[in-house]
Amino acid sequence: MKRTINHIVALSLIVLITVSCSSGASLQRYFVDNQETKNFISQDIPLSMIEIDKSAFSEEQKEAYNSVSKLNFLGYKADENSAEEFKAEIETVKAILSDSKYKDLMEFSDKGNKISVKYIGDDDEADEVILFGSSKDMGFAVVRILGNDMSPDKMVTLVSAMQTANVDENQIQDIMNFFK
Repeated sequence: MKRTINHIVALSLIVLITVSCSSGASLQRYFVDNQETKNFISQDIPLSMIEIDKSAFSEEQKEAYNSVSKLNFLGYKADENSAEEFKAEIETVKAILSDSKYKDLMEFSDKGNKISVKYIGDDDEADEVILFGSSKDMGFAVVRILGNDMSPDKMVTLVSAMQTANVDENQIQDIMNFFK
């Protein structure tokens, strides 16, 4: 009898775990599935490795910058031979980011490139901030921003500050060369 009860409990736990795990696509799964795929580049970048001139940052922007610990970068290089694949990959990322757990933070265009910023979390604290940028000529990139005590409001000001910040491009030369 004790053995039967143990089997029932074990089976119940397995069923519970299986049902509770989402089988839908996730951004993290997309990163893992494509990190070594042709036309993709993937890098994990500790923010401490990137020198950024923060002298023009406000206190709020500095606080937001310091709350970020790591960037997960996944890029797709578009070329004339992969137009259909490029469209399919963009649609896949857009479908993932259309999930209700990704909340819109801001969208903008910069030099013909479309960029959207989303986050996972609540209005007070973001667990993860996602930047998705695309260009028909170059391809697209998805950046997962991970850290502690990230505030969505402060992230908006940080993204705005980063657009004009002085970043030494030599630090991210591998990524830049990939898109050339």
